[in-house]
Amino acid sequence: MCAMTSAQRVFTTLSHQEPDRVPLALNLVLRGARELGLGMREYFSDPAHVVEAQLRLQRKFSSDVLFGFFHAALEYEAWGGEVVFTEDGPPNSGEPVLGPDQPLSTLQVPDLAGSPGLLKVLRAIESMKAQVGDEVPILGVALSPFSLPVMQLGFDRYMDLLLTDREAFWSLMAKNMAFCQAWGNAQLAAGASAIVYFDPLASPTMTPRPLYLDTGFQVAKETFAGLKGPTVTLLASGRTLGALEDLAATGTLGVGVSCHEDLAQVKAACKGRLTIIGNLNGLDMLRWSQAQAEEVVQDAVAKAASGGGFILCDTHGEIPWDVPDDTLLAVSEAVQAWGRYPLQPARVHA
Repeated sequence: MCAMTSAQRVFTTLSHQEPDRVPLALNLVLRGARELGLGMREYFSDPAHVVEAQLRLQRKFSSDVLFGFFHAALEYEAWGGEVVFTEDGPPNSGEPVLGPDQPLSTLQVPDLAGSPGLLKVLRAIESMKAQVGDEVPILGVALSPFSLPVMQLGFDRYMDLLLTDREAFWSLMAKNMAFCQAWGNAQLAAGASAIVYFDPLASPTMTPRPLYLDTGFQVAKETFAGLKGPTVTLLASGRTLGALEDLAATGTLGVGVSCHEDLAQVKAACKGRLTIIGNLNGLDMLRWSQAQAEEVVQDAVAKAASGGGFILCDTHGEIPWDVPDDTLLAVSEAVQAWGRYPLQPARVHA
């Protein structure tokens, strides 16, 4: 088979066909600061830094995607929150946007044009698009309206709202859905190929299925109906088995899979409907030898890659800062060696 571009490889896989090899999507957003020798605050202060680092890392590790994403706290900041920076980890959200005595009615949908952090992301996506054209997919990211309230209200207050005041819940969802659609569509217009819908609370690890079907499931369907491009759904290491039927019904194209789930079992449940994205354990990567990295990749490919519909990725959405470059290079080299189609029969599981 002739070599494909990264974009051809990814979208062939999303169509449940076999490309030339398994796509690799290494989530190395924060690693860009280390690559450029910058502190985290300085790194994210200028979109040109993120663009340069993403392009460097994509070439260095032969990854098949670029990430327009900076960090989740930017959306929280747009709603009025304060970002807390550290030098060796992700920027985090501070106190909830609304204090315990502030009514929900005071929460106003952010104006993208008045959100400097979000505008930097759009400039980064535009610059990446100008440099790679249609050769490499660029992924935008939007926090699910269903999961965002953890940062807006705090976990306790949001759970009380979700369980006891459904009218107020839907009022909040209307605001969050409007923002998510506007933010997702702005990234697509800037050049993003698809939107990663980050929805930890959709996982059965977090939300019982009957409650999800009444709430987050409906939110996802309505949100996706207003987005002008495809989505894939990440559950932030949460389990997916038990929710796959529902996630497929939202209209998303793929789902991030927990490292605690067996890929062969997930593949059987997803085959032909959802592309599997995962499920390398980022914490375990800290201790892998190069031989172990190759073995893990071989196993993942054997269990999930047959017939397409599989993108090798980490399980959470960001590979830890301290994972050695040699380990990531070993992962990349193993994909080149073992992920080529047609797969080696001896490595394909029934």
